[in-house]
Amino acid sequence: MAIETVNPATGERLATYPETAPAEVDRILGAAVEAQRAWARASFAERALPMRKVAALLRERAPEYAKLMALEMGKPLKDGAAEVTKCAWVCEYYAGSAAAHLAPREEPSDAGRSYVRFDPLGVVLAVMPWNFPFWQVFRFIAPHLMAGNGGLLKHASNVPQCALAIERVMHDAGFPRDLFRTLLVGAGAVAGIIRDPRVAAATITGSEPAGRSVAEAAGRALKPSVLELGGSDPFIVLADADLDAAAKTGAVARTVNAGQSCICAKRFIVEAPVHDAFLSRLTEAMRAIRVGDPLDPATDIGPQARRELRDELHGQVTQAIGEGARAVLGCTVPAGPGAFYPVSVLADVRPGNVAAREELFGPVAVVIRAETADQAVAIANDSRFGLGASLWTRDPAQVERLVPRIEAGAVFVNGLVKSDPRLPFGGVKSSGYGRELGLEGIRAFVNVKTVWIR
Repeated sequence: MAIETVNPATGERLATYPETAPAEVDRILGAAVEAQRAWARASFAERALPMRKVAALLRERAPEYAKLMALEMGKPLKDGAAEVTKCAWVCEYYAGSAAAHLAPREEPSDAGRSYVRFDPLGVVLAVMPWNFPFWQVFRFIAPHLMAGNGGLLKHASNVPQCALAIERVMHDAGFPRDLFRTLLVGAGAVAGIIRDPRVAAATITGSEPAGRSVAEAAGRALKPSVLELGGSDPFIVLADADLDAAAKTGAVARTVNAGQSCICAKRFIVEAPVHDAFLSRLTEAMRAIRVGDPLDPATDIGPQARRELRDELHGQVTQAIGEGARAVLGCTVPAGPGAFYPVSVLADVRPGNVAAREELFGPVAVVIRAETADQAVAIANDSRFGLGASLWTRDPAQVERLVPRIEAGAVFVNGLVKSDPRLPFGGVKSSGYGRELGLEGIRAFVNVKTVWIR
């Protein structure tokens, strides 16, 4: 079976690649194990040298990689360049912090000396999505290669050129050739790779079904896994919030990457006294966002990544309107080629509506009225997801009272939810388990080893 890459703005086929043959996958696995064993003996300083070099190459090649993302999955050039720069940041962060994060920790016991050390597990399989085709991969690469592990990448099938470019820049930076490799395989090959005894662990960023599949395969093989899955992030606006700032930020938070982000703000839950005023401000801020050709520097958001994803999104919007939601802005499929969808706002969304229950993976803001702050939190928690949440209030007492009650892996107060190499990232409930980034991220795939010496 061939792997194709298609320009979502035009429908043009860009390239076709053969899948990596099973015999070649087997060879790559064997070579990765040998490379990882040698890499595990390298010092943190030795590991940091190519990690810093890859950061420099990423900054140098940012325009090239930004264009690649624009062509393969529709990301505007300025956003693609920013994504590559962020990848350089995470590489530099772990190059500088890995030694401290994984330093042995002395602990008192009945021994003459006892301590805890953090040793690499081995070769880790990363199953990654198309929406941030460089960032998602480098937030895996940077901590886990600095921890001494090896990496195999099974990238989304619609971004093979990005996957191959990442492998190439790693090799150009001086990493051992077999330590990190891209496997051009379909989803059906993933479970078998996880079962292979040469693979020590697995991580996935993706959909709930894909996450369940990876978790099942890893569980049957008794291997650790980290899952970062979907989100229907609440954006809670209380009556005392700065409405202008909240609406301006909310429009950006909803349309990051054309709304194709797990941590995009998706459900705007607004306290009744300011509901109408906020809805008006949010609608105007959304209306100002320009949808267009991702290769045009003036474009704010490009197309959806694939036409069938655009059609699925519109199906959800149509169902939501049929269930009583009101179309305030957009909500119609534009004529012409490509997978474009307009910036849209749905209001009068009630509990039980499809727009309140499901993740809408596109630039559609869902506005929900809450009578009180407590009801707003209850609505926010009335979801199977729990990735991120944004809370808008000027009252520090409300922050202290409500943050512990919000069921999410991250709560950002008076700001949009984002990932940061210095802070752990992940969710609860159906948004997955485990953490990436920060101290917790680099320790996700290490052997926490107790050493007891008389």
